[in-house]
Amino acid sequence: MTIRIGNAPCSWGVEFANDPRNPTWRHVLAECAAAGYKGIELGPVGFMPEDPDVLRDGLHEHGLELIGGVVFRPYHDPDAWDDVLDATHRTARALRAHGAKHLVLIDSISPRRAPTAGRAAEAEAMDKAEWVAYRDRIAESARIGTEEYGLTVGIHAHAAGFMDFEPELERLLDEVDEKILKICFDTGHHSYAGFDPVAFMRKHIGRISYMHFKDIDPEVKARAIENRTGFYDTCGQGIFCNLGEGDVDFPAVRQVLLDNGFEGWCTVEQDCDPTLDPNTLGDARKNREYLESIGFK
Repeated sequence: MTIRIGNAPCSWGVEFANDPRNPTWRHVLAECAAAGYKGIELGPVGFMPEDPDVLRDGLHEHGLELIGGVVFRPYHDPDAWDDVLDATHRTARALRAHGAKHLVLIDSISPRRAPTAGRAAEAEAMDKAEWVAYRDRIAESARIGTEEYGLTVGIHAHAAGFMDFEPELERLLDEVDEKILKICFDTGHHSYAGFDPVAFMRKHIGRISYMHFKDIDPEVKARAIENRTGFYDTCGQGIFCNLGEGDVDFPAVRQVLLDNGFEGWCTVEQDCDPTLDPNTLGDARKNREYLESIGFK
């Protein structure tokens, strides 16, 4: 069995393709390779070159394989559907061009949900009609990725969106065919939402096709819950800490993967704020070294 560890541009503060604070894509590739990784995600489509030859040369220069890519768009907003579809096709085309496998769907942050991230009991829920339309938009992106591009598509729960808390994720999994929609499981977002990531993995490991490794600082999370801190402010306070320093039990995560014969990529995602001048190379290296220390290679 082979589990491979990669990283993603969000660990360099890249959340949106046109953010002027972003480092260059070449800088991200260079630091990812220097930290010892052999694979990287695409990041938001448009951040890395969409010309396959240019990106192929960059990946080859640094000995990196493209793992997958994320459609981080507002599935909750019916008026944004054209934008969601555009990102779905562009991301899928880029992945197929480089032989990458994983297309990840994330409902982006909603102003209606950001104030209650981590607090399921207080969060606004969709009514039935809104949910059905929302579910169908996610399912259509999944169908496109699977049937039109031959990719493995996974839904990714994310704090401050409408696919955040475990009951919402399980409802979606019940209502969308497993043939077109798997799970990209993010350990940190599941913990942030107030649920046990290891217990969820044990229950749903057969549908998990891809992993995102993220850790959560328990003190920052506790303060956020106590003070009713919104998502953006909590990120600025450093809730996404280095792996092994938070409340996610990564040795147990590894054991669930081993016990169930999981194969493929697990990608480190340590979302950071580029305005805080983080030590991205140092953190990327520390995260890889921590994973190696508990048995990941």
